[in-house]
Amino acid sequence: MLNKLKQLGPGLLYAGAAIGVSHLVQSTRAGANFGFTLIWVIVIAHFFKYPFFQFGPRYTAATGKSLLSGYQKMGNWALVLFGLLTISTMFVVEAAIIAVTAGMAENLFQLGFDTLTWGAIILAICLGILVWGKYSLLDNLVKVIIVVLSITTVAAFVAFFYNLQLNTQLFGDFNWRDNTDVFFLIALMGWMPAPLDISVWHSVWSVANNREKKEKTSLKNALFDFNVGYFGTAILACCFLGLGALALFNSNLTLSSNAAGFAKQINEVYTNSLGNWAFYVIAIAAFTTMFSTAITCLDAFPRVLRPISKMLVSRLNEKTLNRKIYNVWIGITAGGTIAILIFFLSSMKQLVDFATTLSFLTTPVIAWLNYRVIFKGDISLEFIPSKKMKLLSQAGLLFLLGFTVFFLVARFFI
Repeated sequence: MLNKLKQLGPGLLYAGAAIGVSHLVQSTRAGANFGFTLIWVIVIAHFFKYPFFQFGPRYTAATGKSLLSGYQKMGNWALVLFGLLTISTMFVVEAAIIAVTAGMAENLFQLGFDTLTWGAIILAICLGILVWGKYSLLDNLVKVIIVVLSITTVAAFVAFFYNLQLNTQLFGDFNWRDNTDVFFLIALMGWMPAPLDISVWHSVWSVANNREKKEKTSLKNALFDFNVGYFGTAILACCFLGLGALALFNSNLTLSSNAAGFAKQINEVYTNSLGNWAFYVIAIAAFTTMFSTAITCLDAFPRVLRPISKMLVSRLNEKTLNRKIYNVWIGITAGGTIAILIFFLSSMKQLVDFATTLSFLTTPVIAWLNYRVIFKGDISLEFIPSKKMKLLSQAGLLFLLGFTVFFLVARFFI
């Protein structure tokens, strides 16, 4: 198994970045609040977002370059637009991830630190690893982390399902006229399976993977690698929702809005089904999963903004400036994240909902950019998707745009 994992590349990095807040927090909350009622959201989000995530590795397989190069060919306006979308979301996104990671850290180490203190510690560790170039160690560990979390999550779900009572109520009421329910649905869909920005990150990772292997990955291998990560996250999202539904729905337990309290409750869900022996296995897997998401995203934002800066400002193309640009952007990202945690962290739940909703509102724009790069760009004919994929892409654009309009109407006019 380890040999097969070693052969996988950006697809597993995608999974490492995706399996975080959307799974541990949002999917579990969906099951706890509504039972299995919202499982269709997970299915439909994966279905309609699939083409736009897949276009990242597809474009790199076709050209050997990242989606950012495709954006640039459309015009600098596309680069500027994506850069602005990235800057407008990265502080809140990273803060939400750090807040959840902080809760997992306190649950594991139990040092009595608050979210801000843990957040500062985690950010400092991430910065140290990334600035001094030791990210490759975590890159290798991500594969093991995902395997551990996947096995334990599926095992916990099976254990709960095996002990299910025949008279157990599995479905709750979702009210389309209740803005609270609607806003949660949008928040759930926002990062399901992940922010669409990761399609660009995936293409950047694919370029790096090609550089490391000193050969361009074929389209077949690139799509296989992507599909393993993509559909693996879909299965785990359903399992997390199922755990929330089987363990927490119809119970008297209310999920905590405090990061450490939420982490403790999640750990209890696993230990109740697997036994007390699983506490540290689950706690370590949950924390390392969130930590890998935190450091991956902290690395991805400056890694994407660096080439955008160089593409827009030609004098930044000097090799000596390459690392400096990255360090400037990572410093800005970390500073903005701390500012969000200091001034705007009232509760983990509110921060996560705001971050995921903000990401969802930017999704149609990024989806449209990816669509244009693939179908309106200059890639070779053999790399252009089938007519069915094109139709799915167009349906996905309409779906994402329609839900965005629906949310804005519900938010401001109802």
